[in-house]
Amino acid sequence: MARSIWSGYVNFGLVSVPVGLYSATQEHEIDFHQFQRGTSDRIRYKRVNERTGREVDYGKIVKGHEVGDGEYVIVEPDELDDIAPGRSRSLQIDTFVDLDEIDPIHFQKSYYLAPSDQENASSYALFRDALEKTNRAGIATFVMRGKEYLAAIRASGKVLVLATLFFADEIRDSTKEIGDLPVKSKADKQLKMAVDLIEAMSGEWRAAQYKDSYTERVKKLVESKHKGKDVVVTEEEPEATATTDLVSALRASVDAARARRAGGTKKSAAAKKSTAKKATTKKTAAKKTAARKKTAKKKAA
Repeated sequence: MARSIWSGYVNFGLVSVPVGLYSATQEHEIDFHQFQRGTSDRIRYKRVNERTGREVDYGKIVKGHEVGDGEYVIVEPDELDDIAPGRSRSLQIDTFVDLDEIDPIHFQKSYYLAPSDQENASSYALFRDALEKTNRAGIATFVMRGKEYLAAIRASGKVLVLATLFFADEIRDSTKEIGDLPVKSKADKQLKMAVDLIEAMSGEWRAAQYKDSYTERVKKLVESKHKGKDVVVTEEEPEATATTDLVSALRASVDAARARRAGGTKKSAAAKKSTAKKATTKKTAAKKTAARKKTAKKKAA
């Protein structure tokens, strides 16, 4: 069993539930080291004193915040721990909200919450089941590794999932970041076709059907270069659809999407029909076998 990366208590009202926090996700990107081109010399990073040019041990490094004109306030690690709310051991829930009310832009990273001991497993189960029944998420704050987090705690099957959230002031204003954006579309015909395309391409969310194809390509690139083979790139960069071609592109896309859906429906129907036929064949075979057994018994008698 994996070790928890944080442990403490989920607090709501006067109730405290001891829990441990575990990573719920892992990325599968390819690791690369850095080398000087044309050599096998690794590039290393060192913590260097900019005045003396000497390397400094990690244990001798403290943090400093600039307050203006090159002046810094130095802060020790234990000073940060001392001001952490609840000594970094409390997940304090302030309110419960409908999960659908949270804009997805706020979600950051997901973790599992598990009971930290079996003696309090029943209180964990009670909290989890209550969240599931009410379809609510508990909004909490907690401190981990010198940083305060906003979090949403929800039930997911047998486990509680904690998703860290961006605070409101961490979300950048789209207008300030991007500038002017297109006004509401007035092209009714094109809008209707775009809606038709979305409807034709709609389906159920199945996470397992999506694969990280880029990482697979990187693996093949590394393998090919290791074997001394040339790497051939066949995929071309897409081009923007011209406004004059938009209607025809939408129409063709809708027709193609509907054709794919129709093909999928036919395959599904054929598969069901085949399954039903096999079941009927098995029943018929079973009846014939039973009939033979009865005939054999009569003859024996």
